[in-house]
Amino acid sequence: MSAPPYITGNTTVSALMFKVLLALVPGIVAYAWLFGSGILITLALASVTALASEALMLRLRRRPIMPFLSDNSALVTAWLLALALPPLAPWWLVVVGTMFAIVVAKQLYGGLGYNPFNPAMIGYAVLLISFPVIMTQWPAPLELAQARLSFADQLAYIFGRVLPAGVQLDAISTATPLDYLKTQLKLDHAMTDIVSAPVFGAFGAKGSEIVAGAYLLGGLYLIQQRIITWHIPVALLGGLAAISGLFYVIDPQHHASPMFHLLGGAAMLGAFFIATDPVSGPTTPRGKLIFAASIGVLTWVIRSYGGYPDGVAFAVLLMNLCVPLIDAYTQPRVFGHGKS
Repeated sequence: MSAPPYITGNTTVSALMFKVLLALVPGIVAYAWLFGSGILITLALASVTALASEALMLRLRRRPIMPFLSDNSALVTAWLLALALPPLAPWWLVVVGTMFAIVVAKQLYGGLGYNPFNPAMIGYAVLLISFPVIMTQWPAPLELAQARLSFADQLAYIFGRVLPAGVQLDAISTATPLDYLKTQLKLDHAMTDIVSAPVFGAFGAKGSEIVAGAYLLGGLYLIQQRIITWHIPVALLGGLAAISGLFYVIDPQHHASPMFHLLGGAAMLGAFFIATDPVSGPTTPRGKLIFAASIGVLTWVIRSYGGYPDGVAFAVLLMNLCVPLIDAYTQPRVFGHGKS
């Protein structure tokens, strides 16, 4: 120990959150390039709703607005939720999900630092359970779509559900690879036949594998900047790869490869940006490993046997429930004390 005075760093919450937003940019760019610019509309709508909801709740709670509004935490929640939603989802769906995430999952628990659950995943889960049909209408990759919508066309569809003349919804949307995989496996089709479908790419889902790589790039930036540690991303992806690899070796005709699970769905986004939430996650290194590995295993179980195509959101929320217990049993021994 050195003698005081101690020198503290000048890192602020707003600076940390801004770096998280910056790390999401490569994934957003890849998303817009491969699936269309509708995601930009969803991001803007979620951002405005999050800031407005945060300001309203702070006003009702008689708290200063600008210090909390400028910490960028509401924007991080908005962006994570928006990236989990179909990019052509109706405007009211984005508004309802974002408001629920900010008002109920964050502010009603006391604001930043007090929420036991990841607010973005709470908003996503509420929308998926309440509006399952809309939440499964994902656009096809532009190279597979029968028709391409301009930015103005996407704007009209998001706010008015109006498509250009002669264009049907089936021409611009498709089942997600995870949804398609689950449906075909239930019909007892073999993996060799399933992966030959156009929605599958070289390693995972067509287009999504590039987006996953972009999220990986942003996640490595967060580790390099010491915003997050390696424990949760490595353990989550390792747990997902381990259990999917085990069953793939046992029965490769009825289980997808580990590479497909890692590069499909929200695995990369969840590993680097969602599960690493410092508020709703564990604080000890060993606890982070247990927490994240469990999320990886639960994600595979839900994907393979659950009622929803992807399981990242529900796996994160289930493990958020276990965080107090994990922290209680993984606290390091106090220096100088023996084992009890």
